[in-house]
Amino acid sequence: MFSEKTLFQKIADRDIPATFEHEDDSCFAIRDIDPQAPVHILVIPKKPIQRIGEATAEDQDLLGHLMLAAAQVAKKLELENGFRIVINNGPYGGEAVPHLHVHLLGGRQMSWPPG
Repeated sequence: MFSEKTLFQKIADRDIPATFEHEDDSCFAIRDIDPQAPVHILVIPKKPIQRIGEATAEDQDLLGHLMLAAAQVAKKLELENGFRIVINNGPYGGEAVPHLHVHLLGGRQMSWPPG
């Protein structure tokens, strides 16, 4: 567990400003400050889980909720041509902030393979 508030907890508490696209009891969605696509949203659980690799069976419902929230935001932002959902885990996975979050990317054609 975290010894002090994470960046995302500070955003959730409104200590740091952000553009919110969604918020409910379990998570919130904000615009990424360094977007990698025309639409780049972060869907973040309010429960501080360091990374997906440290989630437990207790987090199963929350993890599913994050996926559904991402899909809801994609619909709100009219990403009808498609979108990508990414979760980074650890330094080799591209993790920049050690608080689990889902990247919702859209607004352009995605290539494969990523990375």
